[in-house]
Amino acid sequence: MTVTQGHVLVPGPAVQGLALVLAAPISFWGGVDPRTGRVIDVRHPQHGLDIAGRVLFLPGTIGSSSASAVLLELVHAGRAPAAIVLHQADAILLLGLIVAREMGWQAPIALRIGRDEHRQFSDRDVSVSADGLVAAA
Repeated sequence: MTVTQGHVLVPGPAVQGLALVLAAPISFWGGVDPRTGRVIDVRHPQHGLDIAGRVLFLPGTIGSSSASAVLLELVHAGRAPAAIVLHQADAILLLGLIVAREMGWQAPIALRIGRDEHRQFSDRDVSVSADGLVAAA
């Protein structure tokens, strides 16, 4: 069993889902389709994969201030990840989750763990607790 304690950045419910560990940073603006949750950036190594319902491990984001709007659209469309795991807080991206909560929508939990810990969860069934515990059997 693999277990690590994360730092909760945006609270949310406990979840379970298949991990998707991105191999490269992504821009949500132009990189993820807000209607489907698919990675649409043709240059991204995981082009075509769906982030909806997955425990999404992000090695980083690529710059647009619209990332929060895209994430907000994903939440509204029911196509958001089940949880978002970052290696460092990204205030712009996380703003989308905070706004979703303010609007009364159920938004995923977001937490931070070390970048080196991301790979050990790749393609595994992962559970994330409300207090930030990340575990895979």
